[in-house]
Amino acid sequence: MISNILIAAEQVAILYVIVAVGAISDKIGWFPEKVGKSCTDLLFYIVTPAKIIESFFTLEYSKETALGLFKALGCGALLHIVSISLGMLVFMRTPKDKGAIFKFAAAFGNCGYMGLPLANAVLGAEGVFYCSAVIITFQVFNFTYGVYVMTADKGGFKFDAKKLILNPGVISVIIGMPIFMLSLKLPNMVSTPITQIANLNTPLAMLVFGTFIANTDFKTIFREKGIYLTALVKLILVPVIVISVLRLAGIRGTLLTALAIASSAPPANNTVMFSAKYDRDTGLASQTVASVSLISIFTMPVIIALSQVVG
Repeated sequence: MISNILIAAEQVAILYVIVAVGAISDKIGWFPEKVGKSCTDLLFYIVTPAKIIESFFTLEYSKETALGLFKALGCGALLHIVSISLGMLVFMRTPKDKGAIFKFAAAFGNCGYMGLPLANAVLGAEGVFYCSAVIITFQVFNFTYGVYVMTADKGGFKFDAKKLILNPGVISVIIGMPIFMLSLKLPNMVSTPITQIANLNTPLAMLVFGTFIANTDFKTIFREKGIYLTALVKLILVPVIVISVLRLAGIRGTLLTALAIASSAPPANNTVMFSAKYDRDTGLASQTVASVSLISIFTMPVIIALSQVVG
């Protein structure tokens, strides 16, 4: 157990070294938060989809991996149902404006910017492959429950099937799935650019995250108990429950660890983006994402090691 924690901790620490470089670069003006925010679109629309597509054509098709993919889809749905339920329960008495942010942050983990790089570091292409399935379920719940929780008290919830389907996460899986299922061999003129763009995912995501950390007012964080409760739900309760249920269901090995990584990831950056879009407190949203992400430095290695021990 200790050795597994140390291995996982080293991988998390490597990522946060890059985060520190991003934070320092922001403070000295080389890579300010404004530029970092511009890079989120690059990550969201190009780099992360490239990483997802790459995971499909670098992993060899087999009945086992195909079955694992569909299992991962079902497990991803379970993950979000658990996190949504716990968030609603814990924050049911929280004032509506704050409650919307905390419920959203508890429900949606940073599967793309944090989950994929860590899955790649710990598990390789197969881990990225399974985490990609979780991103599909993330998008489904994000554009349904996510919009609902941000707009429910304002009477503004509208189901948007177009956004549910036509978003980078789902589109990249739609592109990658037939490549994987049919074992298609892409020409180098196509595969090489995708791979080279995909290689930007980890360093660029962590550098951008560093700029957000650098601009967080940590003096006010310790006064907001909702942030601590969000950390408890998102980083400990959700992954422990998910791992326990999946283990009882017979899920083991790489798939279990990949889902442990996805379930223990800190709140998604969408928490801030959706707060801005629906006129919520973006300052509180930024503080929640940044502070819970810092706490995750210590919790994610333990959760990952736990999944490896029981799996």
